[in-house]
Amino acid sequence: MSESEQNNSSEIRSFSLEVSNKMGIHARPAAMVVRIATKYDGNIWVEKDGEKVNAKSIMGIMMLAAAKGTLLTFHIDSEDGEKFEKEMSDLFTSKFQDE
Repeated sequence: MSESEQNNSSEIRSFSLEVSNKMGIHARPAAMVVRIATKYDGNIWVEKDGEKVNAKSIMGIMMLAAAKGTLLTFHIDSEDGEKFEKEMSDLFTSKFQDE
């Protein structure tokens, strides 16, 4: 395996999204995030104010207490990181179909 291939396979992709729905991340939006995250291999973390939780854990996501206006940063170490970012961005843009 070349050095560039090795770096690509272990590269962590990070991106941030703002919670824009009125109610923030409550049970239903948290379940939607988990449903998307569990489709992807590798570790996926959600970070708020320095606290990281597993994006595949509904309880972890709910514990972040992400209200409207909160900036969440996602970290994914999967080869499908770009696809995950698009899918998660679409979910946040739709305001979790809350409104």
